[in-house]
Amino acid sequence: MLEKLTVDLGDRSYPIYIGNGLIARADLYAQHIAGKQVLVVSNETVAARYLPALQKCLPFSQTLDVCLLPDGEQYKTLDTYSQVIDTLMSKRHNRATTLLALGGGVVGDITGFAAATYQRGVGFMQIPTTLLAQVDSSVGGKTGVNHPGGKNMLGAFYQPQCVIIDTDVLNSLPEREFSAGLAEIIKYGLIWDGEFFSWLEDNMQALRAKEQGALVRAIKTSCQIKALVVAQDEHEKGLRAILNFGHTFGHAIEKLTNYKRYLHGEAVAIGMVMAADLSQRSGLLSADDVDRLKVLVFAAGLPERADQDIDTQDMLNAMGMDKKVIDGVLRLILIDAIGSARISAKVNSGFLKQTLLCSRDSG
Repeated sequence: MLEKLTVDLGDRSYPIYIGNGLIARADLYAQHIAGKQVLVVSNETVAARYLPALQKCLPFSQTLDVCLLPDGEQYKTLDTYSQVIDTLMSKRHNRATTLLALGGGVVGDITGFAAATYQRGVGFMQIPTTLLAQVDSSVGGKTGVNHPGGKNMLGAFYQPQCVIIDTDVLNSLPEREFSAGLAEIIKYGLIWDGEFFSWLEDNMQALRAKEQGALVRAIKTSCQIKALVVAQDEHEKGLRAILNFGHTFGHAIEKLTNYKRYLHGEAVAIGMVMAADLSQRSGLLSADDVDRLKVLVFAAGLPERADQDIDTQDMLNAMGMDKKVIDGVLRLILIDAIGSARISAKVNSGFLKQTLLCSRDSG
């Protein structure tokens, strides 16, 4: 089974392929690799499972090099990015090279940033191996690395040549990693499609059981929504900001816990509950809809509260360094109802502090 979507960006449009067994589909790679040099960027865990199958698909390439990165959000840094650049330089890759990002969001973001900056831009493909990367970070062209001062503060908008989503890789994904991806899927229902949110409420058990039909529908719908938003606002001048629902809170939580306590999707889940709570306090969202979100987050195996030791003022300070701060004003994404989001630059500071105080686990 092969599903195909298109991210419509004019002459920079590209396909998203969704199905099982796609990592071993040589024909998909052949369509998007023009030169004779390929660099596969991955990490040791992912490469051990999937690199041999990928290597067999690329006999037409005269040169196939591999760069293995350390695994974890804490390694999403300029130093790790430099490893990719150093490999490209030492192996004498030219402007016709193609980078293949084989891994989760960290590998994809770093590889994309390297592709955007090496010799002022070379081709790259996304082969996401986590659910979170499949439905979020691999699509839309956001690339970059973290800085001690904030998450994803260094990067570029740079679109891949294609995205290859192989659902078979999810069978070996640890349950916690899988649940982390469900957070981003839930997000799409919250900000864009109330009917999809309802479908998730009815089918979360099937998703967690990794039933193929449910998986493909959830991944396809998520990618369709993201592709629609990106096509309208590629560089996040307006509408695309709604894709960050819950992320300003989540990124602050990640930073304050040194990217070690929570997976990205777990922090986003907590952030979405915080954003829903703030939406209710601001008179936008009903208490029933907040409860529906909490129930679904729990059903997905995700946390809904941050640890008690995360200080409220530290959260405010970290949120103040978010990329959505413009001219000193923090913009937050709130929701009027499930399926309807808005960008708000006039958040009541008292309501925000109440949300932060009430959204921590007392143990």
